[in-house]
Amino acid sequence: MDITLVGTILIVEDSPSELELMSHFLGESDYKVIKATGAKDALEKIQENPPDVIVTDVVMPGMSGFELCRSLKKNPVTQGIPIIICSSKNQEIDRLWAMRQGADAYITKPYTREQLLRVIKSLTI
Repeated sequence: MDITLVGTILIVEDSPSELELMSHFLGESDYKVIKATGAKDALEKIQENPPDVIVTDVVMPGMSGFELCRSLKKNPVTQGIPIIICSSKNQEIDRLWAMRQGADAYITKPYTREQLLRVIKSLTI
């Protein structure tokens, strides 16, 4: 039986350069990438096309990545989607808070392509 690791990943990131970098890394690895520039945009895209994994920044205008995570984990339709918080906040308290909001993983910026892919694979196997 052939198990494919490739899936759809929603990236929620308000920085155009970060969004492009992450999209490039994931696209190179044959993931289908959906881009959202904020949490409200992400919520609309999730309704249209639920992804296999969500990678979200924390600090964004309007709704933070933590709030997005909490909202998705409370919804029975989206609570099973793994969420990776990707943030420049690198304190242990930030990581703990992310997990309390329902995040499945936490990586800090700057990250390498390998770190990003390893975390995604650990959540989709």
